[in-house]
Amino acid sequence: MNDRIYRTQREKYNAVIDEVVEMVNQGRPVLVGTTSVEISELLSRMLNMRKIKHNVLNAKLHQQEAQVVAEAGRKGVVTIATNMAGRGTDIKLTQEVKDAGGLAIIGTERHESRRVDRQLRGRAGRQGDPGSSVFYVSLEDGLMRMFGSDRIASVMDRMGFEEGDRIEHSMISNSIERAQKKVEENNFGIRKRLIEYDDVMNQQRNVIYAKRRHALMGERIGVDITNMIYDVADQIVADARDARDYDYLKMETSRVFAMEVPFTEEEFFGERQQTSSDRLAEAALEAFKRRMETLTRVANPVIQRVYQDKGAMFENISVPITDGKRVYNISVNLRQAAETESRELIREFEKRMLLLIIDDEWKEHLRRLDDLKQSVQNASYEQKDPLLIYKLESFGIFREMLNQLNRRTVEILMRGQIYQQDPDRVQQAQQQRRLDLSRYRTQKDAVQQAAAQSGQAQAAGRDTRDQQRMMPIHADKKPRPNDPCPCGSGKKYKQCHGRMEG
Repeated sequence: MNDRIYRTQREKYNAVIDEVVEMVNQGRPVLVGTTSVEISELLSRMLNMRKIKHNVLNAKLHQQEAQVVAEAGRKGVVTIATNMAGRGTDIKLTQEVKDAGGLAIIGTERHESRRVDRQLRGRAGRQGDPGSSVFYVSLEDGLMRMFGSDRIASVMDRMGFEEGDRIEHSMISNSIERAQKKVEENNFGIRKRLIEYDDVMNQQRNVIYAKRRHALMGERIGVDITNMIYDVADQIVADARDARDYDYLKMETSRVFAMEVPFTEEEFFGERQQTSSDRLAEAALEAFKRRMETLTRVANPVIQRVYQDKGAMFENISVPITDGKRVYNISVNLRQAAETESRELIREFEKRMLLLIIDDEWKEHLRRLDDLKQSVQNASYEQKDPLLIYKLESFGIFREMLNQLNRRTVEILMRGQIYQQDPDRVQQAQQQRRLDLSRYRTQKDAVQQAAAQSGQAQAAGRDTRDQQRMMPIHADKKPRPNDPCPCGSGKKYKQCHGRMEG
């Protein structure tokens, strides 16, 4: 049937309830389709006021949905369902219902997508069964406000429509479908644009995920690290050549590779740029190998001893490795580390650092891309394509991210060493703690002795029973946290010797 258009939503919902009551009186089952849970609950309350028994499906009761929908074809059964509820279950009609006219479909609002409305209409008249479907629309609905509600309202005013009157014409129903088609086209354009933006990110995602997969599987970590060292060396040399600054080259080589430049200033400016890059990268690779050999040599005796003494008790061992700024606890299989003479530890260290830095840089890169996507939209005011600008800018951001990823990884790996505390400093700290504790105990004994003598003097001449009751209080009383410290420092007890006790 043609759509039934009312001026307000209140009039529309009242008409829906009247239609439901009429269908029930005819002995027909009714399926009321809504666009939201709120509307379903509103119609449910209105039906309760009219004493109409009904079921509500709003995708909250998943287990009961199939049974409720299966019984929705019985005589006089009223079912209220959102667009997402009850799909996948057929509504079977009894012969009595077929004779009465079949299932009655009542839509309470036009959806933005014609597909959703057609799914609701398709519930009636399936496989030759009788049935009917009708949509109730108001000028206050979202779709009608976007397309032509003011014009229809003016027509209703000129024709003298009163409250509760409706317009029902095929021309208006077709107009609503055309409005739905425009919305679908707009939504399709939006989704297509989002895919184009996501394609840019997806290409970068494939590069990063390949790096992460290599690090996770550990198959070609050595090749990736070698490539990183060469890329960082190329970048440092290129920047120094562009600035004609040999001091910059020395500073960056020391900061990133933790070594000296392997050639003089005259050699740097007298040879080709690629030659300088290769010499710097080869020297950095040699320094990295020496660093890892030193790390292995320091860690291996400890790992071998732990494996021999407690290999049956522990499966993994955690080794602290530092780059001078942070300490990274590298967990490695104890047996594999012992059998490979700690080479497995080096592999886990490289793997852990690669994964950590890749994840950090990628998360930051995604945040920057989101900010870029928002900012390039203003380019449309300048008659420029935001997508094209996004592609160009995102490529530059991605290249910066890769450079930063390589530098951070190389910096940590080139400085990796077993974290060891200074024995002299540890011994001094232990001696200082013992000295402080001894001084506190001496002062505490003196205070308790003075308190005991004072208590004895005050108790002279008193009853012996009172003296026995009061003496322990003065002798063994512990200062409260906010009381002055007994040592005479002038501080509160909790900030002085009370903290030592804690």
